Amino acid sequence: MRIITGSRRGKKLKTLEGNAVRPTSDHIKESLFNILQFNIEGRVFLDLFAGSGQIGLEALSRGAERAVFVDSAKASCAVVEDNIRTTDFSGKATVVHSDFSAFLMRTREQFDIAFLDPPYRTGTLEKALLAVVSHMNRGGIVVCEHPTDEPLPDKAGEFVRVKDYRYGKILLTAYRHESMV
Repeated sequence: MRIITGSRRGKKLKTLEGNAVRPTSDHIKESLFNILQFNIEGRVFLDLFAGSGQIGLEALSRGAERAVFVDSAKASCAVVEDNIRTTDFSGKATVVHSDFSAFLMRTREQFDIAFLDPPYRTGTLEKALLAVVSHMNRGGIVVCEHPTDEPLPDKAGEFVRVKDYRYGKILLTAYRHESMV
């Protein structure tokens, strides 16, 4: 696993081994950043189910101002911290060891971009989507990675589904504030 482009292009990243993790493939990661391409520079990025942190680190490499990495697994947070040191983004990254709902209940921070990729088919994605929209800036975007057989609502708070991008059995679903559509 590596950073695809930007200031840290080609930098190798660590990941956890085993079935508990499912890193986003390079193909889907590249597609995600094609969707976000003009919305990254200077923005605050939330990687809500961070895993190895590869998505938030890619955002930093492409010019995001700051990234917040949240994961409930202590081992994942340790890998994210290692990857932050490896990529030299310590001044722009915050790692939070927390369940997504506990983090969203206590943070007052607002985000420009949120990426949600929780374990598939657990019901967590829809709950996280509904909770994260209240922490999004009005011009922000939320992108969810999920299997095609895990439906998402057309609306989450004031955010509406703007497009689904299909990659085999995986969807990237983008939401924007209804005033921006």
